[in-house]
Amino acid sequence: MVQFIVVVFFLFLLAGTPIAFALGVTAVLAFLRMDSPVIMRLIPQNFYSGIDMFALMAMPFFMLAGDIMNKIQITHRLVKLANVFVGHIRGGLAHVNILVSIFFAGLTGAAVSDTAALGTMLIPAMVEDGYDKDFSAAITAASSIIGPIIPPSIIMVIYGSLMNVSIAGLFAAGVVPGVLVGGSLMILAGIISKKRNYPIGEKRASVKEMGIAFKDAFIPLLMPVIILGGILSGVFTPTEAAAIAVLYALFVGFFIFKNLKLKDIPELLYNMVKNSGSVFIILSAAAVLGWILSNEQVPTMIGNMILGFSENKIVVLLIINLILLILGMFMDMTAALIILGPILHPLAVSVGVHPLHFGIIMVVNLNIALMTPPLGACLFVACGISRLSLEEITGEIWPFILCEFAVLMLITYVPAIPMFLPRLLGFA
Repeated sequence: MVQFIVVVFFLFLLAGTPIAFALGVTAVLAFLRMDSPVIMRLIPQNFYSGIDMFALMAMPFFMLAGDIMNKIQITHRLVKLANVFVGHIRGGLAHVNILVSIFFAGLTGAAVSDTAALGTMLIPAMVEDGYDKDFSAAITAASSIIGPIIPPSIIMVIYGSLMNVSIAGLFAAGVVPGVLVGGSLMILAGIISKKRNYPIGEKRASVKEMGIAFKDAFIPLLMPVIILGGILSGVFTPTEAAAIAVLYALFVGFFIFKNLKLKDIPELLYNMVKNSGSVFIILSAAAVLGWILSNEQVPTMIGNMILGFSENKIVVLLIINLILLILGMFMDMTAALIILGPILHPLAVSVGVHPLHFGIIMVVNLNIALMTPPLGACLFVACGISRLSLEEITGEIWPFILCEFAVLMLITYVPAIPMFLPRLLGFA
């Protein structure tokens, strides 16, 4: 049965079938092979139970809040703020690109939308300023994966709901790794910029200019402070925080920036339903397939196989990371999380890894896959914006992939990095 599921699923993927249908049809065919009317009744039951979780209500609200913030055009305010801090050094716009991704992380929590929002503005600006187009596209794709690592993060909401792990704890655990990824990318961008003699930005901004830029960006940047402050202090749950984020974004758009109109709301709601609906379908289909894998004792089989190879924690974590990276290149991040999470999570815990620590390992790992050829979603968005082929960007993206993999190894083998804040705040 396991061989049948693997072969059928990857045949669907190779045929270009949408991931939700690949998961769902594979699951139905596997159920049909069982040839039991009683078992067939479990399909709708598991399809529904896969999304019957209160915490998942946060996901569409976070998506809507991020869409509203994009709609009211906060990008140029954040770019201006980043520019006054790092724009004066060599490779200034490359550093601005990364720093704005860190700012955006607290507003949208989604890598692909960050690539689109920042790429549209910064890739043409970087090319005009003398940067290579393939480098500009690559650094945009690489920096955008910071979005789901620094909270609020949609993928952390999904992981916490499925694995019964504190979402607030995951949010706390993602802060330091996210900043570390951003810092490492800035160091690499600085080295490349110096080697290629990319332009030095304008003169260092004055204190007055910094104050003006901060004032312009203060209101958007207040949203993640409200969300994280409320969640980590226990004032409200992640789901309540997501709803408050929507209300705050609406208030800013209607009454402060005054560039959000009532006629924009139907489009925003439509996008929320479309985007969250597609994720919920993937969640449901993966839940059905996950039940079959569990029924076939696949998690136990894989766990025994890896532990049979080595019971050393260092080796086990290395194998888990390689599995996630390889499969993440070919699978949708949400589907990979849902299918592999229940298999690898118990294995990691069994060798002494804290559930919050492993959650961050999975999130960072699967986000690196978003910028990894051949199927990295952020890479394709950057290709579309820059009008470059995948092959043209691939050569430039590899140094950033290796840089982020090095950070992943640090996060994996130095638990204090992701666990510092959760322990400080009492989540671990």
